[in-house]
Amino acid sequence: MTPKKMQDASQDDFTGEVSDETLRQLVGYNIKRTFNAVQADLARVLAPFDLRMMTYSALVLIVDNPSLRQSHLADALAVERPNLVIIIDELERRGLISRERLASDRRAYALVPTLPGRQLYEKAVRAVCAHETHIFGALDDPETLKLVAALRRFEQRARRR
Repeated sequence: MTPKKMQDASQDDFTGEVSDETLRQLVGYNIKRTFNAVQADLARVLAPFDLRMMTYSALVLIVDNPSLRQSHLADALAVERPNLVIIIDELERRGLISRERLASDRRAYALVPTLPGRQLYEKAVRAVCAHETHIFGALDDPETLKLVAALRRFEQRARRR
């Protein structure tokens, strides 16, 4: 293409379809695109419970691990402790969890689910499991186990850098 034709072409409005063929060859790009789609559907599923992905995840970990310390929850969710306080405050304000001082360390708090928190947990977990079945139901159990194992390996390798 001559410089004049290149200049003319660059001034034209793009009217074609965007090709992400180069990006689609990258595993990380495909994982991110899939995550975006899964997250959007999960947000729709959690909306009736007035939960977001992080508040849902925190509630599940608190119910599954009674008396969990805030520091352990921050580590498990891979979030900074100041950001976690906002999530915990929201769950506590809604009456889904309570903070109780630990007898062994009066400076630390245990996060304890309340009855309404456990009830919401049951409903939300059922809805999220249905969401997972809808999205990943094309995989049989061995394929699902292999996918989860591979994703965990990728996460571990990425965290080691």
